[in-house]
Amino acid sequence: MLKKLDKAIVRHSTLHQKLSDPQVAANRELYRKLAREYRELSEIVDVAHRYKEACRNIEEDQKLLSSSDEELAKLAREEILELKAKRQQLEEKLKLMLVPENPRDKGNAIVEIRAGTGGEEASLFAADLLRMYSKFAERQGWRIEIMSSNPTGIGGFKEVIFAVEGAGVYGQMKFESGVHRVQRVPLTESSGRIHTSAASVVVLPEPEEVEVQIDPKDLRVDVFRSSGPGGQSVNTTDSAVRITHIPTGIVATCQDEKSQHKNKAKALKVLRARILDQAQEENRQALARSRKSQVGTGDRSAKIRTYNFPQGRLTDHRAGITLYKLEQILTGELEEVIQALQTAERKERLSELDST
Repeated sequence: MLKKLDKAIVRHSTLHQKLSDPQVAANRELYRKLAREYRELSEIVDVAHRYKEACRNIEEDQKLLSSSDEELAKLAREEILELKAKRQQLEEKLKLMLVPENPRDKGNAIVEIRAGTGGEEASLFAADLLRMYSKFAERQGWRIEIMSSNPTGIGGFKEVIFAVEGAGVYGQMKFESGVHRVQRVPLTESSGRIHTSAASVVVLPEPEEVEVQIDPKDLRVDVFRSSGPGGQSVNTTDSAVRITHIPTGIVATCQDEKSQHKNKAKALKVLRARILDQAQEENRQALARSRKSQVGTGDRSAKIRTYNFPQGRLTDHRAGITLYKLEQILTGELEEVIQALQTAERKERLSELDST
């Protein structure tokens, strides 16, 4: 661990010098890349300095244990106990911070939300989730683009698919995959009874084009007129696009744009992500079987979170946390939940690394 820390400190210092270089500053893309790495290392380096300081203080206090001044030796013993506890906490924190990241965590994501059990109430909840993620993305400085949607007549969604672009999107959004359950009195309920309904969320890493190469001969492209709630036509031209990847049978549809060309480009983006996801599914299932617990993104049929409106409560069943701040969370304050899940994932990965 100490070797890794020294390496991180040296790299942090090197990056600091590079970011001060006018030539680097002139290259916007390179500067952003190095600045992001510098920010990521800054927290590790800060904890590393505190850890090393605690180690040095322990060594200095140990020299005082043999002092002829009994009062001084007593104070040194007491301080050593405190410093060792502090060192242990910092060491555990550093171990988690030094767990290797999944390279995909730094990339973009494609998110699919679908209404589940609960009829119209489920579709309204799907719209609530879309707003929550949109607000969260805004807080993070990310950009959201709707790829495809199937709205209902009362403001909900049977399905909505959107891309999220920004730094570290997938590393945070991946924890949202699974079934989200809501408990509340629906707008359509006249008797005031609390109903339970659900929506499912799937988060896919957005692959680079070179990762998933698609032969145009393997695609069947169908065009048709876009339709809105109730099936009515909302476009007089055949601008909607459905693309089928013949070898896998995977289908992606987009009808939100008025341009057939734009719809095709968006559908291809979703299709590429789904093909990559299917290719990784076998490995993901094998990994899930080898784990005693499943923190992250494996079982999409699992109920991961409950939103209880009467109590203003959100419970995440994987992290084992309950927060009585539902209103704030629905306006995008997801950081506390995601940080708890990230910590749980790092602990699990650390345990796996220790056992190998």
